[in-house]
Amino acid sequence: MKTIKKILKWILYLLALPVLYTIISFLLTAITINKPDTESEHHSKIYLSTNGVHLNIVIQKKDIDTALLKSLLILENEKYISFGWGDENFYINTPTWGDLTFKNAFSAMFLKSSALIHLTRYSSIESSWVEVPIDESELKDLNNYILDSFVLDENGSKIILPNVAYTLNDNFYKAKGSYSCFNTCNSWVNRGFKTSGLKACLWTPFDFGLIGKYE
Repeated sequence: MKTIKKILKWILYLLALPVLYTIISFLLTAITINKPDTESEHHSKIYLSTNGVHLNIVIQKKDIDTALLKSLLILENEKYISFGWGDENFYINTPTWGDLTFKNAFSAMFLKSSALIHLTRYSSIESSWVEVPIDESELKDLNNYILDSFVLDENGSKIILPNVAYTLNDNFYKAKGSYSCFNTCNSWVNRGFKTSGLKACLWTPFDFGLIGKYE
């Protein structure tokens, strides 16, 4: 009888963990930091995009630093560049939510693995993007944050994954870090906003947390 009680207790603990994670996540998502200075002059704008779960930073090519643009595969007519970060195995083996498996999800959330930058190129603004006003200093810091997320080779070039893409206008590059339930694709974007001085969540694993600050 004691053994059964212990088993039931551990089951309850395991069930409580995701509930506690969700509650804490919503609380920290609701807390706003870096509230904008009304006197600050925002001469530029960037954008947030999402597929419903995965958040990306979109920057106009003219506003991207030379160091960040270096060795990226971008064509002349592509004017807007989207940067996303995530788990390598999940990115490559789960191109759509219909491809999601328990093994891939569990591996991404709980097992240490390599990460990728997902770069997507656009010729014009998408209507679904959310506009974010940004000043020169914030833009510079955001460029540096994204640049520092890339793994570079011995020549200082970004490392592209050959023959790996979803479409003709996207590519994957080796990235620093490891994905987990505490370091998600969306917390990577949110952390970039935080370190750049942009309005952000205290912490969030969700896409809607940061987007909600600007809609």
